[in-house]
Amino acid sequence: MKVAFASSDNQHVDKHFGQANTFHLWEIGLTESHYLGPLEMGSEGEADEDRIVSKANALQGCAIACSMQIGGPAAAKLVARRIHPMKTQAVVPIAEMITKLEKVLQGDAPPWLAKTLGLPSKRMLTPETED
Repeated sequence: MKVAFASSDNQHVDKHFGQANTFHLWEIGLTESHYLGPLEMGSEGEADEDRIVSKANALQGCAIACSMQIGGPAAAKLVARRIHPMKTQAVVPIAEMITKLEKVLQGDAPPWLAKTLGLPSKRMLTPETED
């Protein structure tokens, strides 16, 4: 799955979604991950709303957009494009996030991720039968 990290150095998730000028794209798999490169965002002369829409459009094709913080309207724009917004709430090493995501993919993916990736999830609730 392709994941975008809001980062100034490709080492840490250290930017708010709305303030990020660069997202670092990674392809994360079951056992290994590959750096795809930076995605530079233009911000000159654009209104805040236009910048958020531009960022959401540029991240099309990503399963997850990970940032330190993200506002509700920006998160909604990502969700509308089938991109799951993830916030860390603190500076976190990207390598740590990648390891956690690889482990999630190796195990039982939560329903939101299984749906995003088109995978079956063992966590789906089954209806209880009455006796």
